[in-house]
Amino acid sequence: MRRTRHLLAGLALTAGLLAGAAPATAADPASTAAASYNWKNVRVDGGGFVPGIVFNRAEKDLVYARTDIGGVYRWNQAAASWTPLLDSVGWDHWGHTGVVGLASDTVDPDRLYAAVGTYTNDWDPGNGAVLRSADRGATWQRTDLPFKLGGNMPGRGMGERLAVDPHKNSVLYLGAPSGNGLWRSTDSGVTWSKVTSFTNPGNYQQDPTDTSGYNSDEQGIVWVTFDESTGTPGTATGTIYVGVGDKDNAVYRSTDAGATWTRLPGQPTGYLAHKGVLDAENGHLYLAYSDTAGPYDGGKGRVWRYATATGEWKDISPVAEADTFHGFSGLTVDRQRPGTVMVSAYSAWWPDTQIFRSTDSGSTWTKAWDYTAYPTRANRYTMDVSSVPWLTWGATPAAPEQTPKLGWMTEALEIDPFDSDRMMYGTGATIYGTQELTKWDTGTNLTIRPMVKGLEETAVLDLASPPSGAPLISALGDIGGFRHTDLTAVPSMMFTSPNFTSTTSLDYAETKPDVVVRSGHLDGGPRVAFSADNGANWTAGQEPSGVTGGGTVAVSADGGRYVWSPDGTGVHTGTGGAWTASTGIPAGATVESDRVDPKTFYGFKDGTFYASTDGGATFTARATGLPAKGNARFKAVPGRKGDIWFAGGAPDSTYGLWHSTDGGAAFTRVSGVDQADTVGFGKAAPGAAYPALYTSAKIGGVRGIFRSTDAGTTWVRINDDAHQWGWTGGAITGDPRVYGRVYVSTNGRGIIYGDTAETGGGDGGGDPGTPSGACKVAYKVTNQWQGGFQADVTLTNTSATAWTGWALGWQYPAGQRVGQMWNATPTQAGTSVTARNAGWNGPVAAGASASFGFTGTWTGTNPVPAAFTLGGATCSVA
Repeated sequence: MRRTRHLLAGLALTAGLLAGAAPATAADPASTAAASYNWKNVRVDGGGFVPGIVFNRAEKDLVYARTDIGGVYRWNQAAASWTPLLDSVGWDHWGHTGVVGLASDTVDPDRLYAAVGTYTNDWDPGNGAVLRSADRGATWQRTDLPFKLGGNMPGRGMGERLAVDPHKNSVLYLGAPSGNGLWRSTDSGVTWSKVTSFTNPGNYQQDPTDTSGYNSDEQGIVWVTFDESTGTPGTATGTIYVGVGDKDNAVYRSTDAGATWTRLPGQPTGYLAHKGVLDAENGHLYLAYSDTAGPYDGGKGRVWRYATATGEWKDISPVAEADTFHGFSGLTVDRQRPGTVMVSAYSAWWPDTQIFRSTDSGSTWTKAWDYTAYPTRANRYTMDVSSVPWLTWGATPAAPEQTPKLGWMTEALEIDPFDSDRMMYGTGATIYGTQELTKWDTGTNLTIRPMVKGLEETAVLDLASPPSGAPLISALGDIGGFRHTDLTAVPSMMFTSPNFTSTTSLDYAETKPDVVVRSGHLDGGPRVAFSADNGANWTAGQEPSGVTGGGTVAVSADGGRYVWSPDGTGVHTGTGGAWTASTGIPAGATVESDRVDPKTFYGFKDGTFYASTDGGATFTARATGLPAKGNARFKAVPGRKGDIWFAGGAPDSTYGLWHSTDGGAAFTRVSGVDQADTVGFGKAAPGAAYPALYTSAKIGGVRGIFRSTDAGTTWVRINDDAHQWGWTGGAITGDPRVYGRVYVSTNGRGIIYGDTAETGGGDGGGDPGTPSGACKVAYKVTNQWQGGFQADVTLTNTSATAWTGWALGWQYPAGQRVGQMWNATPTQAGTSVTARNAGWNGPVAAGASASFGFTGTWTGTNPVPAAFTLGGATCSVA
């Protein structure tokens, strides 16, 4: 799907350091969280474009995926899930969550490199960088580049632009966009210099007339491929191939380890080489070509094979050029079966994408699907999306379309170099894969399933946590949004009837939360929808004339009236049928409802706050002097008429957090809050009368997620430097039913939620260690690398009594340190570790189990703990 990008376009964010090496991690300035929180994703599973999948060719099951705006992930084979690796990227470097290149070192598999930066135009004020890790992405160091990179730009599915020499791993190459050419590092990514002997920086522009700089940027150097047969360990590889965004000069070669370069003679012209993959065993360089850079478009394409020994070019395209209506991009070879090659028709949107397979080096091909008699299709595969059921989109298409689709934007396509039966490929919404690929060649249907658990890539535009019904309702870019009845389970379906391409705003009636409204984008409309059952089912609404987009929408406290401020026309009010234009408020204003008085609505635009006391028919300007520049978000407090919090502004103008208790007639700036971008409310702390406040803000010079339990008098940072998620300025809300629980929006890392481990929180707080003994523990190291490891722990209740909470303790015999933990909250003093249950897994029935996992560090050795205790008594060890 098209990645949401308007959230960040034009934001004047601090660029941060643009040159030199960063400290030991890629995090922004440190601040210790004053409250202990356990952070997880609300499960959606996928939701965005995955343009790159990289298998390490030296170590089995070491796999990485890159996303266009959501960071890097590492595959966890034991859990069949993905682990996010760039959550430490902070606000000032939000652009570094866009990843344009990824390289996994085959000489030292612990080493991982990522080329990061989201936009090459001014939407991203910072330059790009190369991140390097010596522990598989657990921690990073950063080298800033003197130019921008475009993880969310046209051409982002081409690649990989970043590559490590397979023989001399201190040497790396990076293909740059925007006329910046080819770059090289000879010290394992610490420093970079331009390869001056490479003189063609590429000239292709998707749309030269685009004045925004988005489609008019030059694609540049798009991939680097080494011929490993031309080198020996410790010596730089002799032959290197490079792909260039130039339809007349798409492929170059060096035969002297990058000292000199020549255009590959005899090459085809008229197309861009999206991928170049070498089968060194047979001496074949395969190239997938398209007439455009993608990832959405492409009307023609070819597949060519180049013989590295003889220089012979051969067109091995699976279909005749006259029959193509798509370009080719996804390209892979089977390292276990030389001569087996696969390629995707990435831009075949209708009726479906196509994947081709050859077992004779491209002489003949078979298709993933074909027509028997149009429009009837015969598929070589069966799609099983039971783990992510929303991938059907709730659609019932007419043949030859099918649901779920085989895919779209299929530019990442990889066969496991250790297992001919395993293949993964990325789409605009997920990663699909199979573990029975060779059935393709026997005429037996293979099964394709989502392989995306743990990879959360949605852009979050709005969030609501009603006092009853589903705990969370979300507005998302690209896939609309969901009603989450279980935060740990994938919802069965996104919003439908209608299915917005992006939901921009949603609201529920405070005293009648079954009434929900949402607005969003949809070509041709309708762009507003109503629900009477807490978002489970929807009815499309009418539109006033002139609507072009969703804008913002609000519903009265009693659910009887709506105010809508859509794009393209002015603010309107109605009861769910026809709309009447509001007066006294400018078009494009942000609107919200009072949470007590059903006749009162609020609006804001350009520094002025507005209010209506007649159900949105007429508005009157009230407070002025609020931020007139930058993003602004405000909310009214549940149960308190006229109580409003306002966050917003811009770094070069007015910026902060304000509070009004008189319906917006006057606002008081909250002291100590330097900047604030969101505000939300949750259940009050034990003994407190005012709701807990949450904000994504800069307080005391530190950016983070903050909470106040005393109406904004004092604040504590509740996230930490390992959990920052780039840009979190879209939306935030607490949970009105669970103290301490907060839902945080990200721009590409999905919905994050946190639960506190504080005493009295009602969410796993208090002393959960009441059970003692009568327990069994299974502790397993599931992955280990130099200096780091990952472990899974299962705690079983072997007593006859159910537990309401637990705290498991152990001693490390060799000084190991626990790092990030999931499904439990850790504390460590010296060698002593305690893992306390999360809010949702504290109750454990007799005979049942609770599980959690974590990453850690070690030096010397990493022995398993000898004993585990619960409430001071020893558990048996499985």
